[in-house]
Amino acid sequence: MTVISRRTILGGSAAAALSLSAAPHLSAYPRAPQAKAVLAPTPPMGWNSWNSFATTITEAQTLEQAAIMARELKPAGYDILTVDIQWYEPDASSYSYSAKPVPEMDGYGRLLPAPNRFPSSVGGKGFAPLADKVHSLGLRYGVHLMRGIPRLAVERNLPVLGTDKRARDIADTSSTCAWNPDMYGVDMTKPGAQAYYDSVFALLASWGVDFVKVDDLSRPYDAHAPEIEAIHRAIGKTGRPMILSMSPGETPVIRGDHARKYAQMSRISDDFWDDWRLLHDQFTRLENWNPYMGDGFWPDADMLPLGRLKLGERDSNFTPDEQCTLMTLWSIARSPLIMGGDLRYLNDTTRALLTNPEVIAVNQASSDNQPHFLEDRLRVWTARASDGDTYLALFNTSDRPDTFSVDLRHIALRAVRIRDLWQRRADGTASGHVARTIPAHGAVLLRLRSV
Repeated sequence: MTVISRRTILGGSAAAALSLSAAPHLSAYPRAPQAKAVLAPTPPMGWNSWNSFATTITEAQTLEQAAIMARELKPAGYDILTVDIQWYEPDASSYSYSAKPVPEMDGYGRLLPAPNRFPSSVGGKGFAPLADKVHSLGLRYGVHLMRGIPRLAVERNLPVLGTDKRARDIADTSSTCAWNPDMYGVDMTKPGAQAYYDSVFALLASWGVDFVKVDDLSRPYDAHAPEIEAIHRAIGKTGRPMILSMSPGETPVIRGDHARKYAQMSRISDDFWDDWRLLHDQFTRLENWNPYMGDGFWPDADMLPLGRLKLGERDSNFTPDEQCTLMTLWSIARSPLIMGGDLRYLNDTTRALLTNPEVIAVNQASSDNQPHFLEDRLRVWTARASDGDTYLALFNTSDRPDTFSVDLRHIALRAVRIRDLWQRRADGTASGHVARTIPAHGAVLLRLRSV
């Protein structure tokens, strides 16, 4: 295994003493067989409402974001627009939740868009009219769901569509989310439980939903695995290709094989915000999850908290160098690229960061992506371009600028021509070593071609 240090690559016993394995136990867990239909052959790219609108987004705001997204981001590949949590709650407010929500539902306990926020849903139309408008822009439409069945449906003991069972027959009232009061879990050992999930996803399919982010699927993961599998089956029964994004908090790495089998995306952390400490932690998580990445499954390091955030209250707290690190890490590790900032305030700097075609190519089309073993404050990833060139990402995680040198022999190269992908220009040649001075919390992303 390669051992890379600050200043230069180490060798011999010193390197062995300083090496750090990202995930030494993963080799014991074989990858799940690839699904017959690959719903997400590359990491999904899109926009999600949570970072900028919390629970409050409306139909008018959704369409406004969609129009900007289609114009500014779709040419770069961003094509999934997702309305996040509590679109069914008429009185949803900010980042908090009502202790006793009264969601909009149909007579079978299936959530419906709140008509005061999504007026085109009136008359049983659901999200179909809104999804049609999003589709007309060349985008795909996504929604967020919580695991389970609405507590209000259980209180009213509504029937389960297509069965003689009712909500109380299938609900597990002991299975609740620690941070959201909307739902009870579904006991998958009970008759009618699968039928309930089938009915929910059949409704979403009838609306034209393309992407479903399902929350609260962990803590503990194993206890919720039957519902994960039920959701997977329900999606399959619809006949509509819907990407499943599991947003459970931190999926345990040891369950990576299960996650790969039943979903296309799985969150690897709690909510990620614009805090350097949180970004620093994502390095290790993405290193640990790397053996499971690819073949239609993408470990999800969460949305990109860039631009205007938090109901318009502030801009991202990430420095320009930290923003570069964020996009470089998500790209070289092939995490989904889901923009979280309010697109109405998209400026030239953020647009350039999100749409650099040479960086996006790393995220969408590279292979053999791998972290290398580390020493000190330098994190290193390499990947392979489609034409055989080598991508090299260097990250300075320290609080001061520093110069780093990488011995090319350890990445099977000798003499190279260098292209800086962020600057989109040739950046000299190197023989033996590549050295770069990197700002604090900053990154460089290079393309190396043998000469």
